[in-house]
Amino acid sequence: MIRYRLRCDSGHEFEAWFPSSAGYDAQAERGLLSCAECGTANVEKALMAPAVGKSAEDASRNSPSLPVPSRRPVAAQLPAPMVEMLRKIREHVRENSDYVGDRFAEEARRIHYDEAEARGIYGEATVAEARELHEEGIEVHRLPALPDDAN
Repeated sequence: MIRYRLRCDSGHEFEAWFPSSAGYDAQAERGLLSCAECGTANVEKALMAPAVGKSAEDASRNSPSLPVPSRRPVAAQLPAPMVEMLRKIREHVRENSDYVGDRFAEEARRIHYDEAEARGIYGEATVAEARELHEEGIEVHRLPALPDDAN
């Protein structure tokens, strides 16, 4: 995975993750990128400093004034009210949708192509399956991983 800092033609900056630099290029060519703030599709890479990987021990020994990046999940780094809202969203999905397990991609296609009853579903899909669904125009979203999920 690679993280890019992006900027729209209105000057809004935001970050996005891509499977690779080629993944970014493919999405940009297909017009699949949009500004997180205003929605415009006129988005390009913004200037950013390269991330140089070091072990936590090396980073603390060689640069004591620089903080070592946290290895916690992103949600664990969010303010508590935001984590609580993500928890409520996830619970709403679970309470109002059918769990289809590892058949998620198959069932999402069946619903999309009117081969099954239209309804909310959730389950598991690989990154490749999610990408294929997206390429077919089938809207899917990840349920957020929360700090207490590893317990």
